[in-house]
Amino acid sequence: MTPSDRVTARVAELLDTRPDVLAEAADDFGHLVRRPPLGVLRPRSAAEVRDALVYAGPRGIPVAARAGGHSLYGQGQAPGGVVLDLSALDAVGPVTGDRVAVRAGALWRDVLAATGPHGLTPPVLTDYLGAGVGGVLSAGGLGGASHRHGLVADSVLELEVVTGAGEHLVCSPDRHGDLFDTVLAGLGQVAVIVRATLALTPAPSTVRRYCLSYRSLDTCLADQRLLATAPRFDHLEGQARPAEGTADAWTYLIEAVAPHQGPTPPDDRALLADLAFDSAEITDLGHAEFAHRVAADEELLRATGEWLHPHPWLNLLLPEDTAASVVTGVLTDPGFRDLRENGLVLLYPLLTRALRAPMFRRPRGEVVYLLALLRTAAPGAAGPMVAANRGAYAFARARGAVAYPVNALPMTPADWRAHYGDRWDGLVRAKAVHDPYGVLGGGHGMTG
Repeated sequence: MTPSDRVTARVAELLDTRPDVLAEAADDFGHLVRRPPLGVLRPRSAAEVRDALVYAGPRGIPVAARAGGHSLYGQGQAPGGVVLDLSALDAVGPVTGDRVAVRAGALWRDVLAATGPHGLTPPVLTDYLGAGVGGVLSAGGLGGASHRHGLVADSVLELEVVTGAGEHLVCSPDRHGDLFDTVLAGLGQVAVIVRATLALTPAPSTVRRYCLSYRSLDTCLADQRLLATAPRFDHLEGQARPAEGTADAWTYLIEAVAPHQGPTPPDDRALLADLAFDSAEITDLGHAEFAHRVAADEELLRATGEWLHPHPWLNLLLPEDTAASVVTGVLTDPGFRDLRENGLVLLYPLLTRALRAPMFRRPRGEVVYLLALLRTAAPGAAGPMVAANRGAYAFARARGAVAYPVNALPMTPADWRAHYGDRWDGLVRAKAVHDPYGVLGGGHGMTG
């Protein structure tokens, strides 16, 4: 038997083609598109990931990696191809000094469970800890600490990957640096992440959370800018919420969190100096309790069945000079009126100098704002919401915004070229080298 025959035999042995398995792999958290693969492969090692790509590449069979299954618009699907279910590659640790090695199929809650007993945490965590490690690193990953520490992906020290060409490589800033830079926040276009080594930072035992309310959007954005550029808070997020008793008005919220170490509490007066909020609520929480704050919302949505409803979400990054006009335009758009009843609007600042992964696209300026429109649709009713997303994207892009590409948003190849701008040609060259058969990342629609 030739080496090629052995690879074919191993892939055939592992490939699962049962109808229920294919149906699950044809869906994702967005529940908006359904594209069944030919089969699902659950690799237990990097060698089995390599076998899948060595087999699929020359045959032009699409391959997609899936961990938590939380893509929104089929990005983790492989129509007519092979889905790599990485859930068996879920080992975390051991924690060694200020770092931890994590397999790509682990969930972020698993990472925190392993690092927490050591008093350590990744510098940046996403709000939802049920997402897979590989998927978040491929998107970049944003969270409340991003104004200080950048992307989740910016804490990666080393990657173990298998390229679309079937090469099994370890890369870092000093070893295959171009590949390392293209994989992080690279949307899975050139390689499948198998393992990541993450930097860790000390975790506080307790945090103090300040929820600051504003009636004025301009005032809220100005205070968010002040807090993003001043080293007061470790965590900084915000929201827009419907104003009670007023048909179209909104109120705005800053959520700012400071570590609470030892017997001395944070100095509230100093932390809140020069801010123009209308009211404030202050609470103390354990670090783990705060990190897992979204878990209760997930339990409720699962209990009501809404977790399985369509999620036509849209995430945009807005330049500072047009942020207020884009937020106002979107929140008053009739296509987003349902946000008042069944959605969540996140709005918080980021510093572009902290967002280091080269493939991560950001708007112009020192300070930019994430606007996340997180909606739930009734089954079969999401079409107009996706169309509204497309309109909002065009509206915002004309004002200098870019997409944070974790979206229910149809994107054409021309859109992607515009999105990557001067990085596009480099991505094309990297793909020609590392994914010469073009089998990876097709769910994003970069190639039509």
